[in-house]
Amino acid sequence: MPNITEELKNGLKLLKQEWQEDLAQYKQKFLNTSLADKKKEGITWHPIQLKKSKIGMGERILVEVERLDQGSSSAFGSGKSVAFFTTQDNYQSNDDRIHGVINQVRKDSMVVTLQSDEIPDWMHGNRLGVDLLFDEASYREMEFALKRVISSEDKRVKELAEILLGEKAPQVSIRQIPAKPNLNFSQNQACALIANAKDVAIVHGPPGTGKTTTLIEAIQDAVEAGQAILVCAPSNAAVDLLVEKLIDRGIETLRIGHPARVEEKILNQTLDAKIAFHDSYRDLKKLRKETDQYLKLAKQYKRNFGHEERMQRKLMYEEVSRLRDASKALEEYIQFDIFQKTKVFASTLVGASSYHLKGMKFDVVFIDEAAQGLEAATWIPILKSKKVVFAGDHFQLPPTIKSRQAAKEGLAETLFEKVIKRKPQAAHMLELQYRMPEKIMGFSNEWFYHGNLKAAENTLTHTFEGEAAIEWIDTAGSGYTEQVEEESLSTFNPEEARFACTHLNRLITSIGLAKFKEEGWTIGLIAPYGAQVRLIRSLVFESYDFPNLKSLGELITIDTVDGFQGQERDLMLISLTRSNDRGEIGFLSEERRMNVALTRAKRKLVLIGDSSTLAQNAFFDGLLGYFEEHEGYRSVWEFLLN
Repeated sequence: MPNITEELKNGLKLLKQEWQEDLAQYKQKFLNTSLADKKKEGITWHPIQLKKSKIGMGERILVEVERLDQGSSSAFGSGKSVAFFTTQDNYQSNDDRIHGVINQVRKDSMVVTLQSDEIPDWMHGNRLGVDLLFDEASYREMEFALKRVISSEDKRVKELAEILLGEKAPQVSIRQIPAKPNLNFSQNQACALIANAKDVAIVHGPPGTGKTTTLIEAIQDAVEAGQAILVCAPSNAAVDLLVEKLIDRGIETLRIGHPARVEEKILNQTLDAKIAFHDSYRDLKKLRKETDQYLKLAKQYKRNFGHEERMQRKLMYEEVSRLRDASKALEEYIQFDIFQKTKVFASTLVGASSYHLKGMKFDVVFIDEAAQGLEAATWIPILKSKKVVFAGDHFQLPPTIKSRQAAKEGLAETLFEKVIKRKPQAAHMLELQYRMPEKIMGFSNEWFYHGNLKAAENTLTHTFEGEAAIEWIDTAGSGYTEQVEEESLSTFNPEEARFACTHLNRLITSIGLAKFKEEGWTIGLIAPYGAQVRLIRSLVFESYDFPNLKSLGELITIDTVDGFQGQERDLMLISLTRSNDRGEIGFLSEERRMNVALTRAKRKLVLIGDSSTLAQNAFFDGLLGYFEEHEGYRSVWEFLLN
């Protein structure tokens, strides 16, 4: 019998290990490091200039900045915390730094929401810079959640821990749930499992099986049953996708979280926006304006004044106090009114710790992409729930972990994985996928899903006329050799990158450039390493060597595997990059990551890679065998000799 308390305490120990490692890596990049080195590491932009500013949702200041030395590496990303600084004299203290949250990052510009009521004068100067900050708050919330589970006096939390991790069996009611005509048999089974579960239900959704669609249906059922619902996912992007689909169904949803971390198209669902659109907001603004006016008047009185002035100032401060109380009461009423109308609350896992949700309990917590969330983070929303529904796929991307030791000792195993192994009776796998023809699906189906996946009838039309569905172009013996980028220590392969672009150009010409534009067919180009991605992007978008590819612009996405989770493209090309005589393949050996790469294509999947390096690994040996068996193997020499 597993000792749950010991297991959770070990999880807490591993979380602290990860926290220390993450902080150590940040300090190594940041502390006692020159400005030039920080720029090299991609954690500082300097010099930058303030391009424009505006007032956004919730009357927060948004600024757009542009870096002047373009093209250097960057670790900045949307949702991350930053601090602006200046190298001007007299502004060197920490008090002079202005903090903010990134809304979006383009190549050499970013939009940031400031945590300040005004833009200081020095931000208009020419010695402005911005640093990436370490996010300690998330670790604190995760630590707090695990401690709560370990020592919980909440009867339901204790019971759920016993059901999810221990020997206690999950309870299920047996009711006939009417089938929905818009769902397939497997999806209807998943919805019935969720509706009948009293404690936990798990929806295992392999690629293209309509996991999100199924989850939205189940959430709608719970709304119609009058249940209080919280919907979560590990990333902001995954939460925003759910919110968008719930809004499309006409379900009143409130997105909890900083507006800067929320996608623009669903900004109206944030608390800031809903307060701004509320009928009583004009009155609130008026009260705030009056407060500021009285405060300014009160401050005009100097210290050396007489009794009359003193009384006058006292009255004004009393009025300020009264107006502030009135503002607070009105703001609380507005928030209460918004919460009363809300059917579904939505946040990230860590965002579920928001003070806005303090003291709230939910009948059901739905956690999407649960196989990507650290266990400690997953417990945060569960602490607020009576029942939990997990959805995800533990054969796709795992959570990102910095400490190899912590990952090895068990931190990499998510709560989703633990529960699906220990409580298989609470899980259901969706079996019909709508994305890929059978040939593209085949290898992943056998390797990961025990051959249980089926390709839906619509996938028979997912083809390019005259083109094979799968292709491995073997670069063995070509002399295409990997190199290491000096700055980032990331791997790249210049000859393979150029060949990938040439081959993609050839394919598009063969299928028809006009046809791609007319049909809006999308193209994805994946490389496992950042340096290879950067090189391919520069070949496609910055050189003049591939005008056809450049002309397809928005139809082409070039990114690492992580950038493609949950997405699909009509044509996918993967540059596997590794080529050495030692058989070293680095994190290409992470099979779950490769499963994501292999299952994005709708019509055609092309792999380019060196079999002599890759096939020394059992996974790639099996993959190469599959391509050979299905007549998808070709040598690079076929193209070079032509």
